[in-house]
Amino acid sequence: MKLYFSPGACSMASHIVLFETGLPFTTEQVDLRSKRTAGGADFTQINPQGYVPALELKDGTVLTEGPAIVQFLADLAPASNLAPANGTLERYQLIALLNFIASELHKNFSPLFDPQTGAEAQQQRRAALGKRYAHVEQLLSDNDFLTGASFTVADAYLFTVSNWAGRVNVDLSEFRNLQAWLSRVAMRTSVQQAMRTEGLIR
Repeated sequence: MKLYFSPGACSMASHIVLFETGLPFTTEQVDLRSKRTAGGADFTQINPQGYVPALELKDGTVLTEGPAIVQFLADLAPASNLAPANGTLERYQLIALLNFIASELHKNFSPLFDPQTGAEAQQQRRAALGKRYAHVEQLLSDNDFLTGASFTVADAYLFTVSNWAGRVNVDLSEFRNLQAWLSRVAMRTSVQQAMRTEGLIR
Protein backbone atom coordinates (compact mmCIF):
# COMPACT_ATOMS: atom_id res chain seq x y z
CA MET A 1 0.00 0.00 0.00
CA LYS A 2 1.07 3.57 -0.60
CA LEU A 3 -0.16 6.55 1.39
CA TYR A 4 -0.15 9.93 -0.31
CA PHE A 5 0.27 12.60 2.36
CA SER A 6 1.15 16.19 3.06
CA PRO A 7 3.05 16.98 6.29
CA GLY A 8 0.73 17.78 9.16
CA ALA A 9 -2.40 17.63 7.02
CA CYS A 10 -5.40 15.41 7.81
CA SER A 11 -3.54 12.55 6.11
CA MET A 12 -1.47 12.27 9.30
CA ALA A 13 -4.35 10.37 10.90
CA SER A 14 -4.03 7.64 8.26
CA HIS A 15 -0.25 7.71 8.71
CA ILE A 16 -0.62 7.16 12.46
CA VAL A 17 -3.09 4.33 11.93
CA LEU A 18 -0.77 2.62 9.44
CA PHE A 19 2.00 2.60 12.04
CA GLU A 20 -0.46 1.34 14.66
CA THR A 21 -1.46 -1.62 12.47
CA GLY A 22 2.07 -2.70 11.60
CA LEU A 23 0.97 -3.26 8.01
CA PRO A 24 3.64 -2.78 5.32
CA PHE A 25 3.30 0.50 3.43
CA THR A 26 5.17 3.20 1.59
CA THR A 27 4.50 6.93 1.43
CA GLU A 28 4.73 9.68 -1.14
CA GLN A 29 4.51 13.35 -0.28
CA VAL A 30 2.14 15.63 -2.18
CA ASP A 31 2.53 19.35 -2.78
CA LEU A 32 -1.05 20.50 -2.32
CA ARG A 33 -0.48 23.79 -4.14
CA SER A 34 1.03 22.39 -7.32
CA LYS A 35 -0.88 19.08 -7.04
CA ARG A 36 2.33 17.22 -7.81
CA THR A 37 3.72 14.22 -5.96
CA ALA A 38 7.33 14.00 -4.84
CA GLY A 39 7.89 11.70 -7.80
CA GLY A 40 6.58 14.33 -10.21
CA ALA A 41 3.18 12.78 -10.95
CA ASP A 42 0.00 14.80 -11.36
CA PHE A 43 -1.80 14.05 -8.11
CA THR A 44 -5.20 14.84 -9.63
CA GLN A 45 -4.74 11.72 -11.73
CA ILE A 46 -4.57 9.77 -8.47
CA ASN A 47 -7.27 11.66 -6.58
CA PRO A 48 -9.30 13.99 -8.83
CA GLN A 49 -10.25 16.06 -5.77
CA GLY A 50 -6.60 16.99 -5.36
CA TYR A 51 -6.42 16.55 -1.60
CA VAL A 52 -4.90 14.02 0.77
CA PRO A 53 -5.09 11.37 2.05
CA ALA A 54 -5.22 8.85 -0.74
CA LEU A 55 -4.36 5.20 -0.21
CA GLU A 56 -3.25 3.20 -3.22
CA LEU A 57 -3.76 -0.54 -2.87
CA LYS A 58 -1.70 -3.32 -4.42
CA ASP A 59 -4.13 -3.74 -7.30
CA GLY A 60 -3.99 -0.02 -8.12
CA THR A 61 -7.33 0.85 -6.53
CA VAL A 62 -7.24 4.22 -4.77
CA LEU A 63 -9.26 4.82 -1.61
CA THR A 64 -9.84 8.42 -0.54
CA GLU A 65 -11.41 10.26 2.43
CA GLY A 66 -9.68 9.92 5.78
CA PRO A 67 -12.54 8.43 7.84
CA ALA A 68 -12.99 5.67 5.24
CA ILE A 69 -9.26 4.98 5.00
CA VAL A 70 -8.68 4.64 8.74
CA GLN A 71 -11.61 2.22 9.11
CA PHE A 72 -10.40 0.19 6.14
CA LEU A 73 -6.95 -0.08 7.73
CA ALA A 74 -8.41 -0.99 11.12
CA ASP A 75 -10.40 -3.80 9.52
CA LEU A 76 -7.26 -5.10 7.76
CA ALA A 77 -5.62 -5.48 11.18
CA PRO A 78 -8.40 -6.43 13.62
CA ALA A 79 -5.90 -7.52 16.27
CA SER A 80 -4.83 -3.89 16.61
CA ASN A 81 -8.24 -3.08 18.17
CA LEU A 82 -8.38 0.27 16.40
CA ALA A 83 -12.10 -0.07 15.63
CA PRO A 84 -14.94 -2.20 17.00
CA ALA A 85 -16.25 -5.02 14.82
CA ASN A 86 -18.48 -4.11 11.90
CA GLY A 87 -22.19 -4.36 12.65
CA THR A 88 -21.87 -3.58 16.36
CA LEU A 89 -23.36 -0.54 18.07
CA GLU A 90 -19.86 0.41 19.16
CA ARG A 91 -18.76 0.59 15.52
CA TYR A 92 -21.58 2.97 14.67
CA GLN A 93 -20.64 5.08 17.68
CA LEU A 94 -17.11 5.25 16.32
CA ILE A 95 -18.44 6.28 12.91
CA ALA A 96 -20.47 9.00 14.63
CA LEU A 97 -17.29 10.29 16.27
CA LEU A 98 -15.39 10.30 12.98
CA ASN A 99 -18.23 12.24 11.37
CA PHE A 100 -18.26 14.70 14.26
CA ILE A 101 -14.53 15.32 13.94
CA ALA A 102 -14.82 15.72 10.16
CA SER A 103 -17.83 18.02 10.09
CA GLU A 104 -17.59 19.96 13.35
CA LEU A 105 -13.83 20.25 13.94
CA HIS A 106 -11.95 19.65 10.69
CA LYS A 107 -14.29 21.84 8.64
CA ASN A 108 -14.22 24.66 11.17
CA PHE A 109 -10.42 24.66 11.20
CA SER A 110 -10.07 24.71 7.42
CA PRO A 111 -11.14 28.36 6.78
CA LEU A 112 -8.63 29.55 9.38
CA PHE A 113 -5.81 28.47 7.05
CA ASP A 114 -7.21 30.60 4.23
CA PRO A 115 -5.80 34.16 4.26
CA GLN A 116 -8.93 35.34 2.46
CA THR A 117 -11.15 34.41 5.41
CA GLY A 118 -12.25 37.68 7.01
CA ALA A 119 -11.84 38.56 10.68
CA GLU A 120 -15.54 38.15 11.48
CA ALA A 121 -15.69 34.72 9.82
CA GLN A 122 -12.55 33.67 11.68
CA GLN A 123 -14.12 34.72 14.96
CA GLN A 124 -17.21 32.67 14.17
CA ARG A 125 -15.12 29.61 13.39
CA ARG A 126 -13.13 29.92 16.60
CA ALA A 127 -16.34 30.29 18.60
CA ALA A 128 -17.78 27.20 16.92
CA LEU A 129 -14.60 25.25 17.69
CA GLY A 130 -14.81 26.30 21.33
CA LYS A 131 -18.32 24.87 21.60
CA ARG A 132 -17.36 21.63 19.86
CA TYR A 133 -14.26 21.15 21.98
CA ALA A 134 -16.41 21.56 25.09
CA HIS A 135 -18.18 18.40 23.92
CA VAL A 136 -14.83 16.64 23.39
CA GLU A 137 -13.77 17.73 26.88
CA GLN A 138 -16.84 16.01 28.29
CA LEU A 139 -16.14 12.83 26.32
CA LEU A 140 -12.67 12.70 27.84
CA SER A 141 -13.81 13.39 31.39
CA ASP A 142 -13.92 9.72 32.40
CA ASN A 143 -11.91 8.08 29.62
CA ASP A 144 -8.27 7.87 28.61
CA PHE A 145 -9.36 7.91 24.97
CA LEU A 146 -12.46 8.98 23.06
CA THR A 147 -14.32 5.68 23.29
CA GLY A 148 -12.92 4.40 26.58
CA ALA A 149 -9.67 2.78 27.66
CA SER A 150 -8.36 1.96 24.17
CA PHE A 151 -6.86 4.11 21.42
CA THR A 152 -8.91 4.01 18.20
CA VAL A 153 -8.84 5.57 14.75
CA ALA A 154 -10.99 8.41 16.12
CA ASP A 155 -8.18 9.37 18.48
CA ALA A 156 -5.75 9.48 15.55
CA TYR A 157 -8.05 11.82 13.66
CA LEU A 158 -8.80 14.07 16.63
CA PHE A 159 -5.09 14.36 17.46
CA THR A 160 -4.31 15.35 13.89
CA VAL A 161 -6.86 18.17 13.66
CA SER A 162 -6.23 19.37 17.22
CA ASN A 163 -2.56 19.71 16.34
CA TRP A 164 -3.56 22.57 14.01
CA ALA A 165 -4.75 24.78 16.88
CA GLY A 166 -1.41 26.45 17.50
CA ARG A 167 -0.92 27.19 13.81
CA VAL A 168 -4.16 29.18 13.52
CA ASN A 169 -4.33 30.73 17.01
CA VAL A 170 -7.08 28.55 18.45
CA ASP A 171 -6.62 28.46 22.22
CA LEU A 172 -7.47 25.05 23.67
CA SER A 173 -5.68 25.57 26.99
CA GLU A 174 -8.92 25.76 29.00
CA PHE A 175 -9.73 22.13 28.19
CA ARG A 176 -7.74 20.22 30.79
CA ASN A 177 -8.95 16.76 29.85
CA LEU A 178 -8.12 17.48 26.23
CA GLN A 179 -4.63 18.73 27.14
CA ALA A 180 -3.92 15.58 29.16
CA TRP A 181 -5.21 13.46 26.28
CA LEU A 182 -3.04 15.34 23.74
CA SER A 183 0.04 14.69 25.86
CA ARG A 184 -0.88 11.03 26.23
CA VAL A 185 -1.46 10.50 22.52
CA ALA A 186 1.67 12.44 21.53
CA MET A 187 3.78 9.89 23.38
CA ARG A 188 2.49 6.91 21.38
CA THR A 189 5.14 5.30 19.23
CA SER A 190 2.91 5.44 16.15
CA VAL A 191 2.34 9.17 16.56
CA GLN A 192 6.04 9.83 17.06
CA GLN A 193 6.84 7.77 13.96
CA ALA A 194 4.30 9.56 11.80
CA MET A 195 5.33 13.02 12.95
CA ARG A 196 9.01 12.23 12.52
CA THR A 197 8.46 10.80 9.03
CA GLU A 198 6.53 13.95 8.07
CA GLY A 199 9.28 16.19 9.37
CA LEU A 200 7.20 17.65 12.18
CA ILE A 201 9.54 16.52 14.94
CA ARG A 202 13.12 15.26 15.08
